[in-house]
Amino acid sequence: MTNATANLASVRARIEAAAREAKRDPASVHLIAVTKTYGDDDIAPVLDVGHRMFGENRVQEAKSKWPELRERYPGIELHLIGPLQSNKTKEAVQLFDAIHTVDRPKIAEAIAAEMARQGKRLKLFVQVNTGEEPQKAGIMPREAAQFVRLCREELKLDIAGLMCIPPVDEEAAIHFAFLAKLGNDVGLSGLSMGMSADFETAIAFGATHVRVGSEIFGRRG
Repeated sequence: MTNATANLASVRARIEAAAREAKRDPASVHLIAVTKTYGDDDIAPVLDVGHRMFGENRVQEAKSKWPELRERYPGIELHLIGPLQSNKTKEAVQLFDAIHTVDRPKIAEAIAAEMARQGKRLKLFVQVNTGEEPQKAGIMPREAAQFVRLCREELKLDIAGLMCIPPVDEEAAIHFAFLAKLGNDVGLSGLSMGMSADFETAIAFGATHVRVGSEIFGRRG
């Protein structure tokens, strides 16, 4: 096994253990292997052992590598986990199966219009700025319920859940607990939260999708 495949097996085992510790079915936690900055040679071994759910931060980077990989490996499910600019919406809807960063009416409207044009339905998550950080993307918590209603009722979008990225200098568990409560309040069961450093904590608070890159592929240069 390559390092990446050994690391993948280790991460899967840790996810299973964390889920069982939380008295959850391990199958309820989906592992998004984050391939930002990693090339085909890094990704192929993970595809070869059967993993099919991946995440990218940028539309342009995804466009440069995933169409070819999709041809070689059927069944890939690609998630956009980085910010989406409205001028990239057409390409994002073409490339991805899920978007985790729906965070303002303008982008929600653009996604709805583009999906209608392309005849394609994506799984969508609303990104919540749980730390209310001015430099970070995400809808403010106090606006989340109204925004979810807009997406679902007016735009008819398939909102699967909520997503957050906790502030780096705060206890992640507080933000995971907050997102889980907010999801319950607005009637959404999907929770995209937890990365390489804290995915086990996120699982304890109900994460359904964890986004893990460096723990699988190695530290970025």
